[in-house]
Amino acid sequence: MDEEGKRRMAQFRFGVIHDLIGDRKLKRGERKKLLLEKSSCIWDIPGSERSFISASTILSWVRKYEKGGRRIESLYPDGRSDRGRPRALDEETILSLVELRKQLKGASLPVVLREARLKKILHPGIKVHPATVYRLFKQRGLLKRDETPVDRRRFEAELPNDIWQSDCMHGPRILVDGKERKAYLFAFLDDMSRLICHAEFFCNERVENYIAALRAALAKRGLPRKLYVDNGPAFRSHLLAHATASLGIALIHSTPYQPQGRGKIERFFRTLRMQFLSTCPEGLPLEKLNEALNRWIDDYNGAVHSSTRQTPLNRYLKHAHLLREAPKDLHDYFRLQTTRKVDRDRTVSLGGMIYEAPIPLIDKKITLRYHQDDPARIEAFHEGLSHGMLVPLDMNINCRVRREHSIVKLLPRNDSQEPQTDPPKYTGGKLFGEVDHEL
Repeated sequence: MDEEGKRRMAQFRFGVIHDLIGDRKLKRGERKKLLLEKSSCIWDIPGSERSFISASTILSWVRKYEKGGRRIESLYPDGRSDRGRPRALDEETILSLVELRKQLKGASLPVVLREARLKKILHPGIKVHPATVYRLFKQRGLLKRDETPVDRRRFEAELPNDIWQSDCMHGPRILVDGKERKAYLFAFLDDMSRLICHAEFFCNERVENYIAALRAALAKRGLPRKLYVDNGPAFRSHLLAHATASLGIALIHSTPYQPQGRGKIERFFRTLRMQFLSTCPEGLPLEKLNEALNRWIDDYNGAVHSSTRQTPLNRYLKHAHLLREAPKDLHDYFRLQTTRKVDRDRTVSLGGMIYEAPIPLIDKKITLRYHQDDPARIEAFHEGLSHGMLVPLDMNINCRVRREHSIVKLLPRNDSQEPQTDPPKYTGGKLFGEVDHEL
């Protein structure tokens, strides 16, 4: 698995175990209940056709995360030690058989086994007794039809910043460069208090605009434990997934075509349309529209909410001492990244520019992280560790450089100057998840 695949898998694992690694101490039986729920859920596992995860696997991820210093890199998948050797009814095979059984409801056991071999779920050279598969299905409750109704109970977070709901709403027509265009609103609502953490109109619903709105919300109100979003393109970005996981935020996508779980923010949008947009003139410049929106949101957060009988702001601030502040280097958590191989001359190229990398990275694949608005500042990572900022290549300086046994020394400009043997220490940049922001 390449670096990108490992990163996506780590993000997925963090989303699965987030409820089990929080600062809040789980009540008696709550941990067991969570494991049971998670092991019975249908998951969209990156790079896999399987959809179930066992409780033991989930617990192993929790242990890896805690042992690895609660860093997202600790959840990177390990390479298989038994690669090339077939394994009968291992965890992967069990998960695939369970998924196949759910697809073939009502089919007999021989039919399921035949389909499993056709789909290469069962290795052709391995004999599996039908009784073994029968016991597996019986343990999972797959031998009788599941008529359990869908649970659509209302819910409310216990504390502020436990859950944020976020979504996009089509807004009014605005004036951009003398032309009318549609505006799009990104908003963030705290589930417990109904506080609007941040809302902002943009000219389009691209992911970079959503990330800009999210950064503003995090800077204002701190870090939520969960971010509950839609399935739109703006919420499916790898950059968003990695940034939230690195900040200790579980990114949760709602079930497609079922907006009931995001009911609170949907109700807020209805209120905004009736109370704000109904009185807001069309064709305002984007800046003026957002200024008016900010004034209206201040009034909204300060008014008594019909459901809680409290103002969202007062309800939110009652537990202000429990909130996690956003890190000072919040901007660095939302960097773009790409992979490059360092050439023999220590150089890598990005965006038409050439940069010099440290000597130990020669011939190695590295990850480059940089800001879209500042591509000149590039930080190099190898195997999850930072090697500092890359230096733009300067041909003139390299003319005065003498290389001896992989040690680079700058030659003095004249006889009176001493050779510079110690390179300047790197002080910028931080690993994702390096700072633990505890409640």
